[in-house]
Amino acid sequence: MATVTTQQAPPRAPKTGRFSSSVVKKAVMAVSGIIMVLFLIAHMIGNLHVFQGAESFNDYSEWLRSFGEPAFPPRTLLTAIEVVLTISVLAHMWAAYSLWAQARRARPVAYVSKKRVQQSFASRTLRWGGTIILLFIIWHILDMTFGAVNPEGTDSSPYDRLVASFENIPITLFYVVALILLGLHLRHGIWSATQTLGQTTKRRERSVNAIAIVFSTLLIAGYLVVPAAVAFGLVD
Repeated sequence: MATVTTQQAPPRAPKTGRFSSSVVKKAVMAVSGIIMVLFLIAHMIGNLHVFQGAESFNDYSEWLRSFGEPAFPPRTLLTAIEVVLTISVLAHMWAAYSLWAQARRARPVAYVSKKRVQQSFASRTLRWGGTIILLFIIWHILDMTFGAVNPEGTDSSPYDRLVASFENIPITLFYVVALILLGLHLRHGIWSATQTLGQTTKRRERSVNAIAIVFSTLLIAGYLVVPAAVAFGLVD
């Protein structure tokens, strides 16, 4: 009697395309993160105009909207910034989710005991922290840019919207929590970006970590000083 043997199909080889490479995904995450950090620095500097008074802050806001006129249409600069930021945020989210999913596929069975000794708090909370930051960005745009959820409404000036928002305790607390999470995200992101871009060695790890901590702390402090000034009546 003849016997028929069946052979199982060989396992499908993992994708090796350009955008399936973890190196490319990490590079996308690093570059998009750098773009967003540059924006955060510029935005923080712009926020500090509030200490020069309502007129200076409103003039700065109007300058952003009218930059390049009459050679270019109104909001040319802001529109360009918004487009670049949107692409950067989407690319960052895609790379983060793709790397997470890739890691899950490579290790379908979870470890019996997770080793957290070498993991920082920021690295363990990147996913849900990033979600809170995204929700905050959406709220912040509706609040400060469009005034749709601002107590002063849509017809108010940028300065009035800022003061009205930070006079609201729940909104201010949400702002503070989101910024603290952003600081943790930044510290971990700067550390990871230097490794991805090949700028970190064992000898420089401590220096890079210290720079990441100092930079993130100063940047977040620059943002938090504005709601603090409103809360203590230094800005009204």
